[in-house]
Amino acid sequence: MSTDLDVSRHYSRGNLRDRLDAALADDGIDPGHPSMEALAPYDQFHGRGLEATVEIADRLRIDASDRILDIGSGIGGPARYFAHRFGCEVTGIDLTAEFCEVARDLTRALGLEERVKFELGNALAMPFANDSFEGAYSMNVSMNIADKRAFYREIHRVLKSRGWLVLSELAKGSGGDPDYPTPWADSAQTSFLATPEETRSGLAEAGFDVVHLHSNLERALAFGARSRAMVERGEKPPHRAVQLIHGEMARQIMANTARGLAESRIVPIEVLAIKR
Repeated sequence: MSTDLDVSRHYSRGNLRDRLDAALADDGIDPGHPSMEALAPYDQFHGRGLEATVEIADRLRIDASDRILDIGSGIGGPARYFAHRFGCEVTGIDLTAEFCEVARDLTRALGLEERVKFELGNALAMPFANDSFEGAYSMNVSMNIADKRAFYREIHRVLKSRGWLVLSELAKGSGGDPDYPTPWADSAQTSFLATPEETRSGLAEAGFDVVHLHSNLERALAFGARSRAMVERGEKPPHRAVQLIHGEMARQIMANTARGLAESRIVPIEVLAIKR
């Protein structure tokens, strides 16, 4: 589909691993032997990065025997974090081939390839059997998906009974449309924001019980303020994935995102839902 290609082109410019290696070297890290800590500023490509991943993990009960699904897995930071922390098996799926290639490479470098796998594919038609996973999460992905109800139904299909789903994403706010480019889209053509209310109703219609749905706006604003203060002191910010992925566009992207948050055009939300 042309929309899928447009989405992938937004994220993939080629030579991603070379650019990551250069960034790591600039940090004083051997690119051939990175640690999870060294990769964290770059491989957590979602709002607030590793901080948000840890918060989500803190709220979940995951056993080592569980199979977990990462929908829109990027270059694999959250998948590796969950597998390392809980000892579970994590499967990631992403639409962007370059992301999957780099994710596999980094996972091998960290010795986690037995527990973390990555599949190239579409979240609306996932290559997994029914009732395959104990839980699933998706971070800053659904903004590229127009048919949210089909998305929720497909997640419902692959989850086991009473399986959990965490969505961490940007919702449509009351302040009007965001300015583009953004981290997830060059233009409105591939941007499909839903309101929090639409998200709740769509999940319920797909067969989920929504346990909680809340805004993370205050945390996002505070994180942005801390990051800007670090840059003003001459330090590197804790989250550098936007710069890695989007290169020269990153400055405008981050400015548009900050304005969108401040003007309530976009609202970061977190959802926990359970399959009925």
